[in-house]
Amino acid sequence: MKQITHCLAALAIALASGAAAAQTPANQVRSLAASCSACHGTQGIAEPGMESLAGKPKDELLKKMLDFKTGKKPATLMHQLSKGYTDEQLDQLAGYFAALKK
Repeated sequence: MKQITHCLAALAIALASGAAAAQTPANQVRSLAASCSACHGTQGIAEPGMESLAGKPKDELLKKMLDFKTGKKPATLMHQLSKGYTDEQLDQLAGYFAALKK
């Protein structure tokens, strides 16, 4: 439960700070990715017990996120979070994390 609270707080902060900043495409995707950091670590490197996203293939990341969104992949939190993003935003996030170094 504590982990869910941290993730939701990070998402709220990221959304609030993202609205205040000038949003270039690069800034937009970084703002979206900031909400993932509570669970998946800054720069996509997670703490033990969570999945690191940095450097994973974009197609694999996008498929997982879309599967969470549609309910094909069960989850405790990701199915709820992924529904808050458009498919285009999920594609941008997948590309962002795929481009990061492991």
